[in-house]
Amino acid sequence: MAKSPNAFRTISEAADEVGAPQHVLRFWETKFAFITPLKRAGGRRFYRPQDVVLLKAVKRLLHEDGLTIKGVQRLHREQGLKRLAAWGDPEGAVVFEPEGGAATPPAAAAPAGGSSVRLRQVLAELEGARARLEAVLSRTA
Repeated sequence: MAKSPNAFRTISEAADEVGAPQHVLRFWETKFAFITPLKRAGGRRFYRPQDVVLLKAVKRLLHEDGLTIKGVQRLHREQGLKRLAAWGDPEGAVVFEPEGGAATPPAAAAPAGGSSVRLRQVLAELEGARARLEAVLSRTA
């Protein structure tokens, strides 16, 4: 049975999903402060969906785009975690909250999930759509 997209991954599952060996994931943890899997007793790592997205981004930037470790660190510092995550999740399947906040999957970001940040984003989108609709209606009246 396959895991839910929102389920935590062991290091072997994360390594398979990212396409990098386990020892490389451990090395990247030492070089990139933003890669922070949960560690249980005995040091066992569990990767959240957002951790896997960041690992995919790092792999792409290092292996496909030719950036150096310092280059990826600088990209994170200058553009932030959300922009960096876009390299690993172009479809935006995982929602990243502002720096320092917890990331949540889109289903949990819906109003039932209680995410006030996501609610403010939806409200702003609706207000923008309403303004555009009113502008169109005023031209036709």
